[in-house]
Amino acid sequence: MKIALVHDYLTQRGGAERVFEQLCNYFPTADVYTSIYDPKTTIDLGDRQVNTTFLQNIPATRKYFRLFAPFYYAAFRSLNLKEYDLIISSSSSFAKGVQKRADAIHICFCHNITRFLWDTNTYLREYGAYSLLQPLIELVFKIMRRQDFVYAQSPDYYIANSTTVAQRIRDVYKKEAIVINYPIADHRFTFSDQKSDYSLVCSRHISYKRLDIIVEAFNFLGLPLLITGDGPKMKQLQAQAHDNIKFLGQVSDLERCNLMTKARFVIVAALEDYGLVPIEANASGTPVIAYGAGGVMDTQIHGLTGFLFEQQNAESLINAVIKAKEMDWNYAKIRDHAIANFSESVFFQKVEQKIGEIFGSTEIIKEINQTANKSV
Repeated sequence: MKIALVHDYLTQRGGAERVFEQLCNYFPTADVYTSIYDPKTTIDLGDRQVNTTFLQNIPATRKYFRLFAPFYYAAFRSLNLKEYDLIISSSSSFAKGVQKRADAIHICFCHNITRFLWDTNTYLREYGAYSLLQPLIELVFKIMRRQDFVYAQSPDYYIANSTTVAQRIRDVYKKEAIVINYPIADHRFTFSDQKSDYSLVCSRHISYKRLDIIVEAFNFLGLPLLITGDGPKMKQLQAQAHDNIKFLGQVSDLERCNLMTKARFVIVAALEDYGLVPIEANASGTPVIAYGAGGVMDTQIHGLTGFLFEQQNAESLINAVIKAKEMDWNYAKIRDHAIANFSESVFFQKVEQKIGEIFGSTEIIKEINQTANKSV
């Protein structure tokens, strides 16, 4: 079986890219496609050949890839994938639009619907520089929404990372989706039941992540808080924060894992589509304090793996922190829940089962297992 793996663009290292990295590791002989590839700023694919589109030849695309949004569907439609029996796309926007042979199968691992098209106001709040162009952007986005809906019909099957995203796929694209919660690279995280006194935030500093709520809450509480990551809101947040809050900027994966292992809590205030950070925290034996909506409802058990607060505001988070500090957390059970439900092995068992159902043959499962074993 000839397999192609396709991702929107490989110019950053976020949760979607980490999942695609796992897919690439699991299918080591599959061919890799994307629109734009910058090996310096994205996942490590080693010596793997990465096939790109005509956008790769435009130097500005790697730095200003969002500005080229109207051209991505044309780029992906230009790819010739007719030699492949199975196409697996990893997409929150454009890669789902690739073309295939009539008898081939296209499975889309959908991280979200194309958010900037269907939730434009939120998108413009996050990237304020674009707000001046809103009338023009809205005109272009109106055309792109029609394209997005048409190309969203291309995949034969959708696999959503959460029940929240599955519902959005049904509502917007009118396509059914099954839910297979995406995994973490569980071998990277170290368990410890010896926790320090600080809480931890691991996040991009953009508006919908609601770090402003977290800073306001910890300003009031006066408890130690460490914040990793960066983004357009960083200076504003630093100006808002008191001395008990420290901004660490971008840290290495190793340092990030070490911080999670020792943290008393990991804090999440965003309405996440899915969210890998809470699971990564749990894999370290660390409880999560999170806004109780969206993806965390698939991954967290209130009182066992974390504490969920009801209102997306500082007061609700303050009350949650106070109550969570009074609880007797079983760190080993937190770790066990994460590994039992969100490990790579559990994820790929479910993926294999689904692919076997699609092709109607257990032989396909054997072939996938053999391919996976080659990567070990």
